[in-house]
Amino acid sequence: MKALASQLDQAWPQWRAWVAITRIDRPVGSYLLLWPTLWALWAAAEGVPSIANLVIFTAGVFLMRSAGCVINDYADRKVDGHVKRTCDRPLATGALTPKAALTGFAALLVIAFLLVLLTNSLTIMLSFGGVALAALYPFMKRHTHLPQLFLGAAFSWAIPMAFAAEANELPAHLWLFYAANLCWTIAYDTYYAMVDRDDDVKIGVKSTAILFGDLDLHIIGLLQLMNAAFLFLAGQQFEFGWPYYIALIAGIAFMGWQLWSARDRSREACFKVFLQSHWYGLIILVGIVANYLLVN
Repeated sequence: MKALASQLDQAWPQWRAWVAITRIDRPVGSYLLLWPTLWALWAAAEGVPSIANLVIFTAGVFLMRSAGCVINDYADRKVDGHVKRTCDRPLATGALTPKAALTGFAALLVIAFLLVLLTNSLTIMLSFGGVALAALYPFMKRHTHLPQLFLGAAFSWAIPMAFAAEANELPAHLWLFYAANLCWTIAYDTYYAMVDRDDDVKIGVKSTAILFGDLDLHIIGLLQLMNAAFLFLAGQQFEFGWPYYIALIAGIAFMGWQLWSARDRSREACFKVFLQSHWYGLIILVGIVANYLLVN
């Protein structure tokens, strides 16, 4: 590996900067996006989805997450250097130029759109909304204390897209998954925002962590309960059986443990809880998969 890295350094000196800006070495964000996408695929197929859609949406998740990271760093290029966690990002240090970042963002979008073209017309139409949300979110922290709401809307958009690709329809109860994921995303990204809260206050960046203040953990807990309620209702509408509800109970316990773990609100505790958050999405996915294997 060291020999390969050395060869890449010589052939493409900026490769480490591109790895950093696309976060391909930090897949947690991709997992947070992937598991709910697979909820929708499995529910739409009422069992195992097509191999084609599994490949398209798994690859698409990683591409769009990387694209989102690139445009996020572009939007934050003038403030990242003032935040302890982000001061080493490529645009903050000058390792990449803003023009290069925009070019990379566009390239990732094009590749992702080529994948979408392999689906159906409904999914293709929905994809334009996904691109708009992904591009809009990073700039919201300048104008509202609710950028996490926009992130939730963007991260959840893969749910109707995946369902449409597999079933070519969007039933009303599908949006219960969307609402559940929206609440969950705001919750876990508030943990993430709590890591940077002190720095964000100084430089004027807005977030739910700042808006919620001392009520942060209480509101996170409320959002988690709302998530669980929406998932329960979704289970009723999709006629899921006992494996799904066991998984939901396990997931609720996991989120409660996260709240307890972050009780001192330290940077380290909040960041650790954020990194663990994707396991909740996987727990729910296991419940859905098990439902179709053991009940339906």
